[in-house]
Amino acid sequence: MTTARDLMIVALDVPPVREVGQGDLSLALAGAEAVDLVRAGSFVLDGDLVVPGPPTAPQDPLLAEAESSLVRTEPYESVENWLWRRGRGLAAAYAARLAADGLVARPRGRLLGARPAPAVPVDSPARRRATARWASDEPVLATLAVSVGLREEPAEGFPGTLDDTVETLLATAGDALAELEAVRRRRAVEDAAFDNMWQAL
Repeated sequence: MTTARDLMIVALDVPPVREVGQGDLSLALAGAEAVDLVRAGSFVLDGDLVVPGPPTAPQDPLLAEAESSLVRTEPYESVENWLWRRGRGLAAAYAARLAADGLVARPRGRLLGARPAPAVPVDSPARRRATARWASDEPVLATLAVSVGLREEPAEGFPGTLDDTVETLLATAGDALAELEAVRRRRAVEDAAFDNMWQAL
């Protein structure tokens, strides 16, 4: 299992503190993949550039896909660019993978014509692992969860320490999420202004 899978399971399993958008979750999943890849030695950071190492052939298919997406020729890609590129549609890819692996199911008994209930994690070793990481406030999973609105960060922070590279990756993912929210708000203001203009005509 991977941090991204754990994050996806948690996102389906716990009530968020604010609405979690698919774009936000996709970016956070890419950040989770980046942490797992750098810890496995798939790449190192040179400033903000992702410099690939020898392929590590992750067993998880989506993490293997993430590793194969690393730019292996100079000039290397920045972490931020990789997060945006890799994150496109990633939440849907993880949802589909969890379903294919039998790790989620849709509740039965919905009313005829009602919208399908969202998939929820089934009892499994994968869910228990993700739940244990969540309950222990493991700092990588917890930080990513805060960034997408699954939980609040305690005033004293999370237990444990992270190395500088992992902190840089998490901070970059957080910056990308803040940029996404800023774009979303700007578009909302522009749309409201456009609607007001038409109403005034």
